[in-house]
Amino acid sequence: MGPRSASSPLANPVLVGAVTLLVTFVAVFLAYNANNGLPFVPTTLLRVESPSGANIVKGNEVRSGGFRIGVVKDLAPTMLSGNRVGAVLELKLDKKLGAIPRDSTVAIRPRSALGLKYVELTTGRSKQTFRDGDTLPIRQTRIPVEIDEVFSIFDRPTREASQGNLQEFGNALAGRGQSLGQTFEVLPELAGALEPVMRNLSDPRTDLPGFFRGLERTVSTLAPVSKTQARLFTTMADTFEAISRDPRALQDTIAKSPPTLDVATESLRVQRPFLDDFAAFSADLRGAATELRASLPTINDAVERGIPVQRRAVKLDDQLRKTFKTLDDVTDDPGTNAGLRGLTETVGTLNPTVRFVGPYITVCNGWNYFWTHNAEHFSEEDSTGHAQRALLNNTGRQDNSLSQMGASEPANGEDVNPGDTPQFLQGQPYGAAIGPDGRADCEFGQRGFLRRQARYAPKKYNVVNDPRTPGLQGPTPTGLPRVPAGQTFTDKPETGPYKDFPVSEFGGE
Repeated sequence: MGPRSASSPLANPVLVGAVTLLVTFVAVFLAYNANNGLPFVPTTLLRVESPSGANIVKGNEVRSGGFRIGVVKDLAPTMLSGNRVGAVLELKLDKKLGAIPRDSTVAIRPRSALGLKYVELTTGRSKQTFRDGDTLPIRQTRIPVEIDEVFSIFDRPTREASQGNLQEFGNALAGRGQSLGQTFEVLPELAGALEPVMRNLSDPRTDLPGFFRGLERTVSTLAPVSKTQARLFTTMADTFEAISRDPRALQDTIAKSPPTLDVATESLRVQRPFLDDFAAFSADLRGAATELRASLPTINDAVERGIPVQRRAVKLDDQLRKTFKTLDDVTDDPGTNAGLRGLTETVGTLNPTVRFVGPYITVCNGWNYFWTHNAEHFSEEDSTGHAQRALLNNTGRQDNSLSQMGASEPANGEDVNPGDTPQFLQGQPYGAAIGPDGRADCEFGQRGFLRRQARYAPKKYNVVNDPRTPGLQGPTPTGLPRVPAGQTFTDKPETGPYKDFPVSEFGGE
């Protein structure tokens, strides 16, 4: 047996050491290349043109239908069509995915709220497929709008302008309820009379957009000379004086006035129903218009501030269109319903726990107490290290003490060494936070140690192991007298060995 054991390969320390180093090297190599995929696994390379890098980094996942199918091997800036700078992503995909149709699309989506991204590949239905190393064009790549980009439009000036709009329009309409009611009362008649007018204005041959463009250019041209124009209307007497110096021209104008008035009469006959309704509307609006005169400076200021906001709203609408398209894709995704069902089950599972644990935080303020004293507990230094170590090493010396490894019975203050304090088990499970009616019953931290509270323990034991202490202990110094309004709660655990105990077993009044 001696010679055969010596010839065994395991008896050679050099060979055993070499095998160990080889296994360690392979494990380190696999761990180091985990983000780039496992070695010796066949993959397909697909390049993707993107408008930007969108915070994608090397090693990010590529998913399809919620499953990982590859990783981002590399990405680099590139010049796209139209002299635009974009990015090209190199995706290393598992060959098990099969051939990728030419009409497939790619979207860069957020994986978490901290900015981590992943590439989502949605396979198409085309019979033509990409070959290894082909490039997916930019028109098939989407980068959804992030929520922070949507809210970035509401900068400080925009928020202040919106507040001003709301306040000033509210001031303008305050106290005008009767006038507004009368206005809405006659609006149906006005709308009926306006229908033919609106039909004419909406006709493409009217070129209403061109009229407003021309009006805008005219007003923009006159704006620098507005003071001159105002003075013009106050000095029209000079103009009429000049007209009166050419009696012949004035006679010709007067001679052509009757035919013009005939045409106007025919036109006014058609317009008469509209003018009647407009006159009634104007009479009803007179009171509001009188009040509006005092508010016009404020309204003008609000409109002036609102114009830039409305112009920026166009850009917001474009961004929202993409957002809603992304939301539509999410609702169509087969994994969305499964995720929502899982979330519903999770909430249903956590609800009983939250209903029981909630009062410990909202009523007894236990969360803050725990972390405040826990930090002090571990940070307080002493001669042997920290307070935690000192407490564990300084328990009293007695039979079955709290720190005794071989204790066979609960600590009951038996055979205490002279000078040590007797120890008794204090082991109440599910100490109460509230009573059945929601009033504070914060049992922990409200009193000293109890002498005995153990209905089912032999009489010789002065221990505490009943779930609850009779009576309400009240709130902690920084707690609340009862559960806040609107908060659902339960005073006992809804699962476990104590869920079927009668309420009287837990104390209360």
